[in-house]
Amino acid sequence: MLSVRVKGFCLLLALLVFCWSPSWAGAREIGESVRVAADMEVVRLSERVYMHVSRYEMPPFGLVSANGLILVDKGEAFLLDTPWTVAQTEVLLDWIENVLRARVTACVPNHWHKDAMGGLAAVQRRGIPSYAYEETIAIAGQKGLPRPEHGFADTLTLKLHALEARCVYLGGGHSTDGIFIWIPAEKLLFPGCMVKDGQATNLGNTEDADVRAWPVTMDKALAAFPEARIVVPGHGRPAGPELLRHTRDLAAGSAGAR
Repeated sequence: MLSVRVKGFCLLLALLVFCWSPSWAGAREIGESVRVAADMEVVRLSERVYMHVSRYEMPPFGLVSANGLILVDKGEAFLLDTPWTVAQTEVLLDWIENVLRARVTACVPNHWHKDAMGGLAAVQRRGIPSYAYEETIAIAGQKGLPRPEHGFADTLTLKLHALEARCVYLGGGHSTDGIFIWIPAEKLLFPGCMVKDGQATNLGNTEDADVRAWPVTMDKALAAFPEARIVVPGHGRPAGPELLRHTRDLAAGSAGAR
């Protein structure tokens, strides 16, 4: 009898440790990172904004990490870019529901590449509305990819209680369809792969880029978002508006060399 009680106590203790481990409890402090899966973490950027970071083997570049955002307010959430794969996105959606206790009510991919909407099928299977720039939807159709449901021409504002996500198309760059997502309440700009991180010494993958338009688009972004304090690139570390200027300079050098 004592053995059964001891075993029962040990099981209860194990469950409590599991439920209150960092990976289950979520990132409680600003800047804290928690592992969601072997190939994915979530970093808390503010009280209402999280950055998801997923990794994927992408020849010839090797293992590449990609950033996206989760906005959370009053039990609801927006997903800005999916992780690379459907499986990763399923895990992330479960984590948002079970750990953040939030229901995802909208998904917005930044552009058509795999690191922005590779998990869109998982989003659509759950009946979550998806929104994208109209060219992103058109390219996805041409490529035989899952297509976001709702398109916009130049701008779209989505409201999540006290938060707004303003989606803006300013021109070509890393791809011809990349958008900027501005969160004014957080003074946070998510330009995705349109902007390079501070360690970048070149533009990276330019297979689908409009390199000549890229520096012009960066100048438009600098003018459009003068209040931006946090800029989250598609890959690498977030920083400030200096990332816009850094990317503009890289793009101007590349455009001039062509």
